Amino acid sequence: QVQLVESGGGLVQAGGSLRLSCAASGRTFSSYAMGWFRQVPGKEREFVAAINWSGASTNYADSVKGRFTISRDNAKNTVYLQMNSLKPEDTAVYYCAAERHRGVLLHTNGYDYWGQGTQVTVSS
Repeated sequence: QVQLVESGGGLVQAGGSLRLSCAASGRTFSSYAMGWFRQVPGKEREFVAAINWSGASTNYADSVKGRFTISRDNAKNTVYLQMNSLKPEDTAVYYCAAERHRGVLLHTNGYDYWGQGTQVTVSS
């Protein structure tokens, strides 16, 4: 089992940057595929980015491709989401997710473990 704690959210102007972090508990972090999702009120949680256990494979939603970068540091049990060129439509609660899997997982139902979320607000 793994527990996830996100941090790094906040208020930023359009065009700005934020880096989200997700710290995981446990000694087997490197066995887990990790993902970032986001949700706005009244809408379903949507995929943002995912990374495999080693960090060698990543995948992004079309809406963030070229602006966001997912990475991980297995020595620190942490996954990151670097968000550049932020837009008001990126405003959402961002969630970190984990699943004991060696591939890249793109769907919410592929993950068993979730963080509590961190709010990102982009002003125009």
